[in-house]
Formats: sequence, structure tokens, C-alpha cells
Amino acid sequence: MTRTLSTSAPGSEALSAMIMAGRGLAPADLVIRNVGLLDVITGAVTQTDIAIVGDRIVGTHARYEGREEIDGTGRFAVPGFIDTHLHIESSLVTPLEFDRCVLPHGVTTVLCDPHEIANVLGAEGIRYFLDSAERAIMDIRVNLSSCVPATPFETAGARLEIEDLLPFRDHPKVVGLAEMMNFPGVLNADPGILAKLVAFQDGHIDGHAPLLRGQDLNGYLAAGIRTDHEATSAAEAREKLAKGMAILIREGSVSKDLEALAEILDENTSSFVALCTDDRNPLDIAEEGHLDSSIRRLIAMGRPLHHVYRAASHSAARIFGLRDRGLLAPGWRADLALVDSLQDCTVSNVIAAGRLVTSSLFEAREAVAPVGLSSMKASPVTAEAFVTEARPGQNSVPVIGVKPGLILTFREEATLASGASGLQPDLDADVIKVAVIERHGKNGNIGRSFVKGFGLKRGAIASSVGHDSHNITVVGADDADMALAVNRLIQLGGGFAVAEDGRITAELALPLAGLMSLEPFEQVSADLHHLRDAARALGCVLPEPFLQVAFLALPVIPHLKMTDRGLFDVDLFDFVS
Repeated sequence: MTRTLSTSAPGSEALSAMIMAGRGLAPADLVIRNVGLLDVITGAVTQTDIAIVGDRIVGTHARYEGREEIDGTGRFAVPGFIDTHLHIESSLVTPLEFDRCVLPHGVTTVLCDPHEIANVLGAEGIRYFLDSAERAIMDIRVNLSSCVPATPFETAGARLEIEDLLPFRDHPKVVGLAEMMNFPGVLNADPGILAKLVAFQDGHIDGHAPLLRGQDLNGYLAAGIRTDHEATSAAEAREKLAKGMAILIREGSVSKDLEALAEILDENTSSFVALCTDDRNPLDIAEEGHLDSSIRRLIAMGRPLHHVYRAASHSAARIFGLRDRGLLAPGWRADLALVDSLQDCTVSNVIAAGRLVTSSLFEAREAVAPVGLSSMKASPVTAEAFVTEARPGQNSVPVIGVKPGLILTFREEATLASGASGLQPDLDADVIKVAVIERHGKNGNIGRSFVKGFGLKRGAIASSVGHDSHNITVVGADDADMALAVNRLIQLGGGFAVAEDGRITAELALPLAGLMSLEPFEQVSADLHHLRDAARALGCVLPEPFLQVAFLALPVIPHLKMTDRGLFDVDLFDFVS
């Protein structure tokens, strides 16, 4: 399985043309004139031309003639950015629409895990992503989803064993095995987990080990796992670096670890640090950017400039075995961004595999038919579905504590009044109801509990994006509005909905597997604006309430989570009794 992950090798005629153009004996296809080239290894900035033939840089540090030329005067050329771990589904748009949304931000390569769609559709979802990757302008690489379902403690739509993954292993867009979230399964040598690890020992195995330290971390790494995007403190990241693990600094729409981890990125570590977004929606991309946002923030925080750009490109490529990109030098893949300011990372043009990124380039792509349009199989619910009875002798109940910017949740306790409809929310204490409704048509489970941190004073918020099994998750201060929001999502085939006083005040349809819109990213961004406004009207205090709802059902991230089978204690890896 070991191989060089690159574009297809040029034939003798193409290679000859590259050599002649590099020597200056023939015009290049494209020349960027008089640009400041940033060397991410030394930090030097050199005024030069950059010559490109096909998808390859053929000349730098010299003057060139080209059939097409771009004036780079006053601008800087940097290697294209590489997002080392993300779920495209969390952008809420299709892979080809994600391509159109993110590539103009300088992100020329992404390493995605189609884990979300795989949990709904299984192998069909992975196939859809690979078909899309073959048609995209940016280089979409796929790590094969390792944990479908993520745990046995929730109901997913599919199951993928090693036999289901092996047919995809040698696909040219496949890098390796995606984030190994079931770290207890690794540590306990679960046979199914071992089978997947064994099959990818000669390839890349992506990690996912929140708060894992000490000898348990050693055991996890002994399985050949090399990367982690779940570190949330500098101390945790430094231990993982010391043990040979590459750290992927994550800054998504909900999981925001950049501020906590920025200090680890320096002259000594930048070759072993990369950047990722994990989960980022189009509204945040429109308002803040993508990896360009992380780059400018890290530089503003005093991180050494060329080491930040190195982490975003060359280090990322090296960590994942993409040996043809990450430098602006002859013989390297022509992925680059032109920025007006290195400090501000203001991207003005992007070259992807030697092609200037324009709207016409996107329009020429072949479409990919959507899948999973009938994946929503939940039955409508009534307000009575959310009645939560007190247990005999129970003085207080466990409550999921939510904090902005974290997918980590916390265990809290609350004393709640009991009425004719069971335990009641305590709005003064910011305690509201949370429920997860199984939506794959397998058992009709509904798990119920309470959550603190949303700030809701009325209404409800529902989402069919519910990591990782993507059942319907709803939070609310009113049972009738909770039922209304859930039933609207069932009608839409999936999405987000806000209900208040018996009416739907905002919604976003996500009919592709209940995860992605069929609309352009601009429309999705506008709909998210309306949804945020509607959530704030309920009193919501979270800056990104919808993905925060989605992560309430993620029972592989500490500490307390909600699944369709009940309230789950991740630390004990068991249900709360």
C-alpha cells in the first residue's frame, strides 16, 4: 500500500516540455511575474518569476516568458494551504460546493474523513465522496472512516468493517485510515479495531485521542497512529509531540483550540505541527475565512511567520505523505496562493495544480448526483415524547454542561421541579431539555435528559446533524416546540429548525443524507444567518448553537453526552444509571 501520493506522473513529452521551460528555452504555460516568493524553510522572501507547466512549477529565482502571465508586483506567493483533518459534511454543502467555497481562501488540498455520511449511508457515502473528489478542482483526499458506528452506545445508519473498507484502500484519492476515535477499543485490543489497524500498518493512520496521556497514550501510539487533532491544552500537545505524534491545531466553528495551542508552534516544532478545521460552516467561512483565518491569527499572536506558513503547507504535506507539494520550487506541484500581505494572509489569487482559480473553472466540472435523499426514516413525535420522569428518591439529576468553543462537555447536577409532565426545565438556572431521536428507521429510540449553557428562555432548536450517528438532536424549553422542530426536520429530510410559540421561525433543509444542502454555499450562509438570529431570539447565548447541538450526541468526546439510548458518561464509557 505504500506509495507516493501525487498527481499522475507526466509522460516523456510532458516531462521534456517541463525541462525545456525550466531552462528558459521554451515558454511556460503560466508565469507569475515579479512576485515575492516566501521560502517556508528559511523564511527568505525573493522577488522572482514563477514558471508553471501543466500542474508543476518548473522555474523560480529567474526571469521567464509564459503563454499566460499574472502580475505579482507587490504581492507574495506562498504554498497552497492543506487542511489536514475535516469533515466536509460539516460545511453543510456538497463536496463540489465546498470546493467552490474554500479554494479561493488558498486551501488547495484537504484531507477529509467522510465519517458523517458513512454513518448514515455506509459504503455508498464513501463512494459519493470519492466520485466528488475526482471532479473537484482542489485536491480532496480521503481517509477511510475507521469507526462506523463510532460506538455501540448509539444507533447509526450503517456499519463498516475492514471488509467494507478494503475495496477503497488503493483508490488514488485515498490516503489511509481516518481518525481512530475508539481509543478504548485500541487500548483493549478489540478484534475489529485490530483488523483495521493491521490492514493500514503500511499507510497513514489518523488519530483522535482527547485527553489521553501517560502509558495509555503510549499504548495508543504503539498501534502506529501518528496524528492528533483533539489536544485542547499546550501541556497535552507537548506530551504528544514528545512521543512522536504530530499535532494538528484545530480551529473550527465549535472546537476552537488555536488560542490554547498557539504557543506550541515555534522554530523547533513547526515541522511536526499542522492546521485543521475539523468542522466549519459556510457562515463562519464567509465571516472569518478558513485556514487563512488561522494563519493570520497565529501570526498576530506572535508565532514566527514562515513557521506558521510551513505548518499550513510543507509540514502538513510531509506528515501525511504528500511528497509532491508544500514548497514553491521547481519540480513541485503548482499549488499556491498569492497574498497581498503575509501578515494578514489576504488571498487575492489561487493556483491549483497549475490552474488559475476562476468561476469558469468551477463551472466546467462534471456534476455528481446526490445520494441519501430518503435517509430520514424517523416517525413524527408529539410533545409527550419529551416527558422525563423523576426516579424514586432522586433529589438531583445529572446535566450536560456546555461551554462555547468546546465540544468537550461537563457533568453538572441540578435539582428540578416535577410536575404533571415530569421533570421541568429550570430556565432561571439555564437548564433545559435535550433529546435524541433515532432517525434511521431501526428502533425508534428516544433518549432524554437536560443540558445547561444554551441560555434558552423559550422555544426549541433541532438538528439532524448529530455527530457521529446523526440522529435528530433537539434542545428546548417547551415540549410542544421541541416536537414541532423535530417534525419539521422529518418533513425536510433533515436539516436545522428553530421553533418558537408554536411556529417554525427559521430552517435549513439538508436533504443529502440529512447532512448537506443541495443549494449554493451563499444561500446556505444566508439561511444560517436567519437561524442564528432566530436562536438568539430564544435567548441563546452560544455563538454557534447548531453545531453545538450536533456535538451533544458525540459519545467519544468527554465527559457527558446524549444518545438515542440515553445519557452517556464518556469517562466511564457507560450509560448514566
